[in-house]
Amino acid sequence: MAKTKIVVIQLKEIIYTIIFAALGILLILLLIFMFSGKDKEDSDTQTSLYKAGVWTSSIPLGDTVINLEVVTDQDHINSIRIVNIDETITTMYPLVEPALKEIEAQLCNDVPIDQLKLKEDSRYTQTLLIEGIKTVLDKAKPTP
Repeated sequence: MAKTKIVVIQLKEIIYTIIFAALGILLILLLIFMFSGKDKEDSDTQTSLYKAGVWTSSIPLGDTVINLEVVTDQDHINSIRIVNIDETITTMYPLVEPALKEIEAQLCNDVPIDQLKLKEDSRYTQTLLIEGIKTVLDKAKPTP
């Protein structure tokens, strides 16, 4: 006849085993989510055109400086404006503000900056503003 063996398992040991198994599964799931989410975020930053935020740049104009402010989303230019424009600039260079409004209207409608249509009467002013906007948008480009 076979000898009968009696195994005594305490309740503490069962509880400890269940807790350690649950922590092990939780750790494995956490590692999977951490590393799979990172690849998804990297692909999102590569497809975006700009970093979202408010970007500024200065344009020298004669003896004064014009401060440009560009507000961007990840894939869209929201607004472009001149910050703290002096009254002497508006008097001496009256085409600055209307030229910027025309450029802003085109860029906010997702026209690429290289395909902007310039007016003949303010071509020099618009070219100057476009160069300033390009430097601002270079700052706003996402870095890989």
